[in-house]
Amino acid sequence: MRRRPFRTRPQTRRFAPPLLASLALALAAAPACAAESDAQYPSKPIRFIVPFTAGGLTDKLARSVAHDLQEAWQQPVIVENKPGAGGTIGADHVAKAAGDGYTILLGTHATHAINVTLLKNLPYDAVGDFTPVSLLATVPNVLMVHPSVPANNVQELVQLARRKPGTLNFISQGIGTSGHMSGELLKSLAGIDMTHIPARGPAQALSDVMGGHADILFDSVAIGMPVVQSGKVRALAVTGRERSPAAPDLPTMIEAGVPDYEIVLWFSVFAPKDTPPAIVAKLNREIVRSMNKPSARAGFVQDGMTVAASSPEQLRDFQKAEIVKWAKLIKASGASAN
Repeated sequence: MRRRPFRTRPQTRRFAPPLLASLALALAAAPACAAESDAQYPSKPIRFIVPFTAGGLTDKLARSVAHDLQEAWQQPVIVENKPGAGGTIGADHVAKAAGDGYTILLGTHATHAINVTLLKNLPYDAVGDFTPVSLLATVPNVLMVHPSVPANNVQELVQLARRKPGTLNFISQGIGTSGHMSGELLKSLAGIDMTHIPARGPAQALSDVMGGHADILFDSVAIGMPVVQSGKVRALAVTGRERSPAAPDLPTMIEAGVPDYEIVLWFSVFAPKDTPPAIVAKLNREIVRSMNKPSARAGFVQDGMTVAASSPEQLRDFQKAEIVKWAKLIKASGASAN
Protein backbone atom coordinates (compact mmCIF):
# COMPACT_ATOMS: atom_id res chain seq x y z
CA MET A 1 0.00 0.00 0.00
CA ARG A 2 1.40 3.42 -1.02
CA ARG A 3 2.20 5.77 1.90
CA ARG A 4 0.83 9.26 1.85
CA PRO A 5 3.50 11.94 1.85
CA PHE A 6 3.95 13.91 5.12
CA ARG A 7 2.41 17.37 4.94
CA THR A 8 2.87 20.31 7.29
CA ARG A 9 -0.35 21.13 8.98
CA PRO A 10 -1.97 24.29 7.68
CA GLN A 11 -2.48 25.58 11.25
CA THR A 12 1.29 26.03 11.75
CA ARG A 13 1.71 28.20 8.67
CA ARG A 14 -1.44 30.10 9.47
CA PHE A 15 -0.26 31.24 12.97
CA ALA A 16 3.47 31.89 12.32
CA PRO A 17 3.19 35.18 10.37
CA PRO A 18 0.97 36.91 12.96
CA LEU A 19 3.36 35.87 15.76
CA LEU A 20 6.41 37.23 13.92
CA ALA A 21 4.55 40.40 13.09
CA SER A 22 3.68 40.93 16.76
CA LEU A 23 7.30 40.44 17.81
CA ALA A 24 8.49 42.91 15.19
CA LEU A 25 5.99 45.52 16.37
CA ALA A 26 7.05 45.04 20.00
CA LEU A 27 10.73 45.48 19.15
CA ALA A 28 10.03 48.55 17.07
CA ALA A 29 8.00 50.10 19.87
CA ALA A 30 10.64 49.54 22.61
CA PRO A 31 12.84 52.56 21.84
CA ALA A 32 9.79 54.78 21.56
CA CYS A 33 8.62 53.65 25.02
CA ALA A 34 12.05 54.35 26.55
CA ALA A 35 12.14 57.81 25.00
CA GLU A 36 8.61 58.50 26.24
CA SER A 37 9.65 57.41 29.75
CA ASP A 38 12.59 59.84 29.72
CA ALA A 39 10.36 62.63 28.43
CA GLN A 40 7.82 62.01 31.18
CA TYR A 41 10.40 62.16 34.00
CA PRO A 42 9.61 63.06 36.68
CA SER A 43 6.14 61.58 37.00
CA LYS A 44 6.22 61.23 40.80
CA PRO A 45 7.94 62.87 43.81
CA ILE A 46 11.75 62.99 43.99
CA ARG A 47 13.58 62.37 47.28
CA PHE A 48 16.61 64.63 47.81
CA ILE A 49 18.74 63.13 50.58
CA VAL A 50 20.93 65.42 52.68
CA PRO A 51 23.36 63.32 54.78
CA PHE A 52 23.72 66.02 57.46
CA THR A 53 21.46 67.79 59.93
CA ALA A 54 19.05 70.54 58.91
CA GLY A 55 20.15 74.16 58.99
CA GLY A 56 23.67 73.90 57.54
CA LEU A 57 25.03 74.83 54.11
CA THR A 58 24.20 71.40 52.68
CA ASP A 59 20.60 71.72 53.79
CA LYS A 60 20.28 75.27 52.48
CA LEU A 61 21.69 74.31 49.09
CA ALA A 62 19.45 71.26 48.79
CA ARG A 63 16.29 73.22 49.65
CA SER A 64 17.13 75.97 47.16
CA VAL A 65 17.67 73.47 44.34
CA ALA A 66 14.63 71.40 45.38
CA HIS A 67 12.41 74.49 45.23
CA ASP A 68 13.52 75.30 41.69
CA LEU A 69 13.19 71.70 40.45
CA GLN A 70 9.70 71.51 41.90
CA GLU A 71 8.70 74.74 40.17
CA ALA A 72 10.14 73.61 36.85
CA TRP A 73 8.60 70.12 36.85
CA GLN A 74 5.47 70.58 38.98
CA GLN A 75 6.40 67.51 41.00
CA PRO A 76 7.28 67.46 44.71
CA VAL A 77 11.02 67.38 45.48
CA ILE A 78 11.24 66.33 49.12
CA VAL A 79 14.41 67.12 51.10
CA GLU A 80 15.14 64.40 53.66
CA ASN A 81 17.89 64.83 56.26
CA LYS A 82 19.62 61.53 57.07
CA PRO A 83 22.61 62.55 59.26
CA GLY A 84 25.14 60.33 60.96
CA ALA A 85 28.61 58.80 60.70
CA GLY A 86 30.16 61.75 58.86
CA GLY A 87 27.52 61.67 56.14
CA THR A 88 27.91 57.98 55.34
CA ILE A 89 24.42 56.94 56.47
CA GLY A 90 22.64 59.21 54.01
CA ALA A 91 25.14 58.54 51.23
CA ASP A 92 24.84 54.78 51.68
CA HIS A 93 21.05 55.08 51.52
CA VAL A 94 21.30 56.66 48.07
CA ALA A 95 24.01 54.23 46.93
CA LYS A 96 21.57 51.38 47.51
CA ALA A 97 18.55 53.12 45.97
CA ALA A 98 17.15 52.35 42.53
CA GLY A 99 18.86 54.20 39.67
CA ASP A 100 15.64 55.73 38.35
CA GLY A 101 16.20 59.40 39.14
CA TYR A 102 13.74 59.50 42.02
CA THR A 103 16.39 59.43 44.77
CA ILE A 104 19.31 61.89 44.61
CA LEU A 105 22.02 62.95 47.07
CA LEU A 106 23.61 66.18 48.23
CA GLY A 107 27.19 64.88 48.26
CA THR A 108 30.19 66.68 49.75
CA HIS A 109 33.97 66.61 50.10
CA ALA A 110 33.38 64.43 53.18
CA THR A 111 31.03 61.81 51.72
CA HIS A 112 32.75 61.53 48.34
CA ALA A 113 36.45 62.29 48.96
CA ILE A 114 37.64 62.45 52.58
CA ASN A 115 35.79 59.36 53.82
CA VAL A 116 37.26 57.23 51.02
CA THR A 117 40.59 57.22 52.86
CA LEU A 118 39.55 58.20 56.38
CA LEU A 119 37.09 55.30 56.88
CA LYS A 120 38.45 51.80 56.35
CA ASN A 121 34.98 50.24 56.23
CA LEU A 122 33.14 52.72 54.05
CA PRO A 123 29.85 50.95 53.18
CA TYR A 124 29.73 52.28 49.62
CA ASP A 125 32.04 52.88 46.67
CA ALA A 126 32.21 56.68 46.40
CA VAL A 127 32.86 56.45 42.65
CA GLY A 128 31.36 53.17 41.47
CA ASP A 129 28.06 53.36 43.36
CA PHE A 130 27.08 56.82 42.13
CA THR A 131 26.37 58.74 38.96
CA PRO A 132 27.63 62.35 39.06
CA VAL A 133 25.06 65.01 38.18
CA SER A 134 26.57 68.43 38.96
CA LEU A 135 28.92 70.27 41.25
CA LEU A 136 26.98 73.01 43.06
CA ALA A 137 29.33 75.27 44.99
CA THR A 138 32.63 75.55 46.83
CA VAL A 139 33.46 77.25 50.13
CA PRO A 140 36.94 77.99 51.51
CA ASN A 141 37.93 77.78 55.14
CA VAL A 142 39.21 80.84 56.95
CA LEU A 143 42.33 80.72 59.15
CA MET A 144 41.48 82.33 62.49
CA VAL A 145 43.54 82.95 65.62
CA HIS A 146 42.63 84.08 69.12
CA PRO A 147 43.54 87.77 69.66
CA SER A 148 46.17 86.74 72.21
CA VAL A 149 48.25 85.05 69.49
CA PRO A 150 50.99 87.54 68.46
CA ALA A 151 50.55 87.15 64.70
CA ASN A 152 48.79 89.59 62.38
CA ASN A 153 49.38 87.63 59.18
CA VAL A 154 50.24 84.12 58.04
CA GLN A 155 53.99 84.70 57.80
CA GLU A 156 54.13 86.01 61.36
CA LEU A 157 52.21 82.90 62.47
CA VAL A 158 54.64 80.63 60.62
CA GLN A 159 57.65 82.40 62.16
CA LEU A 160 56.11 82.12 65.61
CA ALA A 161 55.57 78.38 65.14
CA ARG A 162 59.20 77.96 64.00
CA ARG A 163 60.54 79.81 67.03
CA LYS A 164 58.42 77.73 69.40
CA PRO A 165 57.93 74.26 67.84
CA GLY A 166 54.92 72.38 69.19
CA THR A 167 53.81 75.29 71.39
CA LEU A 168 50.99 76.56 69.15
CA ASN A 169 47.91 74.40 68.91
CA PHE A 170 45.12 74.26 66.37
CA ILE A 171 41.70 72.94 67.22
CA SER A 172 39.45 71.23 64.68
CA GLN A 173 35.88 69.96 64.44
CA GLY A 174 37.19 66.39 64.74
CA ILE A 175 39.69 63.94 63.29
CA GLY A 176 39.71 63.93 59.49
CA THR A 177 37.56 67.04 59.09
CA SER A 178 38.49 69.79 56.67
CA GLY A 179 39.59 71.92 59.64
CA HIS A 180 41.97 69.18 60.76
CA MET A 181 43.36 68.69 57.27
CA SER A 182 43.72 72.45 56.75
CA GLY A 183 46.03 72.59 59.75
CA GLU A 184 47.96 69.53 58.62
CA LEU A 185 48.48 71.05 55.18
CA LEU A 186 49.86 74.23 56.73
CA LYS A 187 52.25 72.18 58.88
CA SER A 188 53.43 70.26 55.82
CA LEU A 189 53.86 73.13 53.38
CA ALA A 190 55.34 75.61 55.88
CA GLY A 191 57.51 73.04 57.64
CA ILE A 192 56.21 73.85 61.12
CA ASP A 193 55.14 71.86 64.17
CA MET A 194 51.75 72.56 65.77
CA THR A 195 49.67 70.43 68.13
CA HIS A 196 46.28 69.23 66.89
CA ILE A 197 43.34 69.24 69.32
CA PRO A 198 40.26 67.36 68.02
CA ALA A 199 37.07 68.86 69.42
CA ARG A 200 33.70 67.16 69.86
CA GLY A 201 32.18 68.93 66.89
CA PRO A 202 32.08 72.41 65.30
CA ALA A 203 30.41 74.19 68.22
CA GLN A 204 33.09 73.20 70.72
CA ALA A 205 35.90 74.07 68.32
CA LEU A 206 34.53 77.55 67.74
CA SER A 207 33.80 78.10 71.43
CA ASP A 208 37.30 77.04 72.49
CA VAL A 209 39.12 79.36 70.10
CA MET A 210 36.86 82.29 71.01
CA GLY A 211 37.47 81.60 74.70
CA GLY A 212 41.24 81.42 74.29
CA HIS A 213 41.46 77.71 75.08
CA ALA A 214 42.90 77.10 71.60
CA ASP A 215 45.17 79.24 69.44
CA ILE A 216 44.11 78.49 65.86
CA LEU A 217 41.00 77.29 64.03
CA PHE A 218 40.19 76.66 60.39
CA ASP A 219 36.46 76.85 59.69
CA SER A 220 34.28 77.74 56.71
CA VAL A 221 33.93 81.42 55.92
CA ALA A 222 30.16 81.05 56.39
CA ILE A 223 30.71 80.19 60.06
CA GLY A 224 33.96 82.03 60.70
CA MET A 225 33.37 85.51 59.30
CA PRO A 226 30.51 86.50 61.64
CA VAL A 227 32.77 85.59 64.57
CA VAL A 228 35.65 87.54 63.02
CA GLN A 229 33.41 90.59 62.67
CA SER A 230 32.50 90.30 66.36
CA GLY A 231 36.19 90.80 67.25
CA LYS A 232 36.44 87.54 69.21
CA VAL A 233 38.94 86.07 66.74
CA ARG A 234 41.27 87.50 64.11
CA ALA A 235 41.22 86.26 60.50
CA LEU A 236 44.50 85.86 58.62
CA ALA A 237 43.65 84.24 55.27
CA VAL A 238 41.24 82.05 53.33
CA THR A 239 42.17 78.61 52.05
CA GLY A 240 40.82 78.76 48.49
CA ARG A 241 42.89 79.48 45.40
CA GLU A 242 40.92 82.71 44.88
CA ARG A 243 39.68 85.28 47.36
CA SER A 244 36.26 84.68 48.85
CA PRO A 245 33.38 87.03 47.97
CA ALA A 246 32.40 86.77 51.65
CA ALA A 247 35.82 88.13 52.72
CA PRO A 248 37.29 90.01 49.74
CA ASP A 249 39.92 91.82 51.84
CA LEU A 250 41.48 88.60 53.16
CA PRO A 251 44.38 87.15 51.15
CA THR A 252 44.48 83.54 50.11
CA MET A 253 47.03 81.29 51.77
CA ILE A 254 48.99 81.36 48.51
CA GLU A 255 49.00 85.17 48.47
CA ALA A 256 50.04 85.09 52.13
CA GLY A 257 53.20 83.19 51.23
CA VAL A 258 52.31 79.49 51.44
CA PRO A 259 52.71 78.18 47.85
CA ASP A 260 50.36 75.46 46.57
CA TYR A 261 48.03 75.78 49.56
CA GLU A 262 44.41 75.15 48.55
CA ILE A 263 41.52 73.54 50.42
CA VAL A 264 37.85 74.09 49.67
CA LEU A 265 34.70 72.47 50.91
CA TRP A 266 32.45 71.39 48.05
CA PHE A 267 28.85 70.41 47.51
CA SER A 268 27.38 68.43 44.65
CA VAL A 269 24.52 66.25 43.44
CA PHE A 270 24.89 62.52 42.84
CA ALA A 271 22.38 59.91 41.71
CA PRO A 272 22.66 56.14 42.20
CA LYS A 273 24.66 54.16 39.67
CA ASP A 274 22.88 53.05 36.49
CA THR A 275 20.68 56.16 36.43
CA PRO A 276 19.78 56.61 32.72
CA PRO A 277 21.93 59.24 30.96
CA ALA A 278 18.85 61.07 29.67
CA ILE A 279 17.54 61.52 33.22
CA VAL A 280 20.97 62.63 34.45
CA ALA A 281 21.09 65.18 31.62
CA LYS A 282 17.63 66.47 32.51
CA LEU A 283 18.56 66.82 36.18
CA ASN A 284 21.82 68.54 35.27
CA ARG A 285 20.14 71.13 33.02
CA GLU A 286 17.68 72.21 35.70
CA ILE A 287 20.23 72.17 38.53
CA VAL A 288 22.71 74.32 36.56
CA ARG A 289 19.88 76.72 35.71
CA SER A 290 18.88 76.87 39.37
CA MET A 291 22.40 77.56 40.65
CA ASN A 292 23.02 80.30 38.09
CA LYS A 293 19.90 82.35 38.86
CA PRO A 294 21.04 85.85 39.89
CA SER A 295 18.91 85.78 43.03
CA ALA A 296 20.34 82.42 44.06
CA ARG A 297 23.93 83.45 43.38
CA ALA A 298 23.50 86.58 45.52
CA GLY A 299 22.20 84.51 48.42
CA PHE A 300 24.99 81.98 48.15
CA VAL A 301 27.66 84.70 48.14
CA GLN A 302 26.35 85.92 51.49
CA ASP A 303 27.11 82.45 52.86
CA GLY A 304 30.62 82.53 51.44
CA MET A 305 29.84 80.11 48.64
CA THR A 306 31.14 80.33 45.08
CA VAL A 307 28.73 78.84 42.55
CA ALA A 308 30.46 76.09 40.58
CA ALA A 309 27.69 74.29 38.67
CA SER A 310 29.22 71.81 36.23
CA SER A 311 28.64 68.99 33.79
CA PRO A 312 28.51 65.41 35.12
CA GLU A 313 31.89 64.72 33.52
CA GLN A 314 33.49 67.73 35.20
CA LEU A 315 32.17 66.60 38.58
CA ARG A 316 33.55 63.09 38.06
CA ASP A 317 37.03 64.41 37.17
CA PHE A 318 36.97 66.88 40.06
CA GLN A 319 35.92 64.19 42.54
CA LYS A 320 38.68 61.81 41.48
CA ALA A 321 41.30 64.56 41.87
CA GLU A 322 39.90 65.43 45.31
CA ILE A 323 40.08 61.79 46.44
CA VAL A 324 43.79 61.74 45.58
CA LYS A 325 44.47 65.10 47.30
CA TRP A 326 42.68 64.22 50.54
CA ALA A 327 44.23 60.74 50.60
CA LYS A 328 47.74 62.24 50.63
CA LEU A 329 46.85 64.59 53.48
CA ILE A 330 45.11 61.94 55.57
CA LYS A 331 47.89 59.39 55.15
CA ALA A 332 50.57 61.97 55.95
CA SER A 333 48.75 62.98 59.13
CA GLY A 334 48.04 59.40 60.21
CA ALA A 335 44.39 60.29 60.78
CA SER A 336 41.85 57.49 61.05
CA ALA A 337 38.23 57.48 62.21
CA ASN A 338 37.94 53.66 62.50
